[in-house]
Amino acid sequence: MLHGFNRFLKRLFDICAACLGLIILSPVLLVLVILVRRSSPGGAFFLQERVGRGEATFVCIKFRTMAAGSPNVGSHDAASSWITPLGRKLRAYKLDELPQLINVLKGEMSLVGPRPCLPSQSDVIAARRKRRVFSIRPGITGLAQLQGIDMSTPDELADADASYIQKAGFWQDIVLMLNTVAGRGTGDAANK
Repeated sequence: MLHGFNRFLKRLFDICAACLGLIILSPVLLVLVILVRRSSPGGAFFLQERVGRGEATFVCIKFRTMAAGSPNVGSHDAASSWITPLGRKLRAYKLDELPQLINVLKGEMSLVGPRPCLPSQSDVIAARRKRRVFSIRPGITGLAQLQGIDMSTPDELADADASYIQKAGFWQDIVLMLNTVAGRGTGDAANK
């Protein structure tokens, strides 16, 4: 579990990595903004309310990967026909997640932690509440995603999230980030 110095180190790393990532990746982000806008009608970003630490809601920022006007549902409930051809590629390489670095800077998210759920996913919220998963910031990537567990199995997800919290530490986060960058895990439930 994260305490004292480990919590400070994790937050410091999040801030430094998010700043550096946004600076280094700014040309890529700009190209992706243009590509998303040109590939289908609608804006480049998808803003969605999510549940974070302490069950406080925040607006999660992602690149839009679905057709404008698609229903506001979790990935496992999204029809593959809603996903744009470019969106499919962005999801496969997890590039749609890059704008969440802004959420990390704002302190709403961490680089690693349980993926934030939607306020409407009451079964996920109940399972996570029971296991104290909302005691930490949600993450861009996490243990459950690398194990191929999504929000369609709330208890299994909450168990994986609770396991992450029990073992949480700076070095574990580094390993999970490296595994994410290496493409491990099953990726997006909507692409299955």
